[in-house]
Amino acid sequence: MSTTAPESTLFTGWAANAPGEALVPHRFDPGPLGAEEVEVAVEYCGICHSDQSMIDNEWGNARYPFIPGHEVVGRVVRLGEQARGLKVGQRVGIGWNKGSCMHCQACMEGSHQLCGLVKPTIVGGNGGFADRLRAHWAWTIPLPDSLDPSLAGPLFCGGSTVFSPLLELDVKPTDRVGVVGIGGLGHLALRFLNAWGCEVTAFTSSLSKQEEARRLGAHKVAASNDKAALKAMAGSLDFLLVTASADLDWAALIGTLGGKGRLHFVGIVPSAIPVHVFNLIPRQRSLSGSPVGSPAHMATMLEFCARHQILPQVEHFPMSRVNDAIAHLRAGKARYRIVLDASC
Repeated sequence: MSTTAPESTLFTGWAANAPGEALVPHRFDPGPLGAEEVEVAVEYCGICHSDQSMIDNEWGNARYPFIPGHEVVGRVVRLGEQARGLKVGQRVGIGWNKGSCMHCQACMEGSHQLCGLVKPTIVGGNGGFADRLRAHWAWTIPLPDSLDPSLAGPLFCGGSTVFSPLLELDVKPTDRVGVVGIGGLGHLALRFLNAWGCEVTAFTSSLSKQEEARRLGAHKVAASNDKAALKAMAGSLDFLLVTASADLDWAALIGTLGGKGRLHFVGIVPSAIPVHVFNLIPRQRSLSGSPVGSPAHMATMLEFCARHQILPQVEHFPMSRVNDAIAHLRAGKARYRIVLDASC
């Protein structure tokens, strides 16, 4: 059944008209609602570093005018006639992806995020810095009632990115796990891994973050730029999750892994990673990376968050001050995520 709410002719958002420019109000016609689409009235939207990268066209795939935003929380206002499992008025979230083909091998296996036709929310379309957003019903994830909607937006991108490897790579509660980088991704990883049951070591280049890392869930803290400290940890970790976006001493970090240890990337480091196979083969170590999780893994993450009351540490800005919020992010001052309130 279609929704009972009337279709809005135009959506209103905040758009950049060229790389690096300030965002300005922009109205656009979203076209007819697709049969399997859901229309969501945006209540809150997180700001991710990927939004900044797209505003600046760092990856060369932004189309202008460009409306960012892919950490959306809001309420369903319209349903396409073939949308399933949702109802008007339900509070939901939409993350980095808003659709996939639903019939390829990856989708049929439940790995929708690996679909060759996956549709990122802000690539080739308008995002959540707007009053409305549309997505496929499978990628529109119900938000548990016990999670504060004003804080939950970053879970749909940053949270999913660091939680999915726990499921995909069978991280065990008995594992000794390191998290490299204590920022928007890393602070959530510390909370997840602590609640998962792991012994957690935080690696940070900022000494000022050491006590905060412990508050967030780390049992130990090490300086990621201290060669002696890294050498002293040789062979001690089972899994090392890299959330940082900086070039580091990768040989030393790989050296902290024990037998069958894995160095896993979810942060976008700027340069190629120099790796000698003799750092991998003798102890059967491995390197890997992953994007955000599947819809099923996102739903599992939200259940886990609700059970343990895990939410991002955020700063709030009204949507009307979106440019101030982006400047705050660019200055590296966000602790640790920014959420825009669409009501003001």
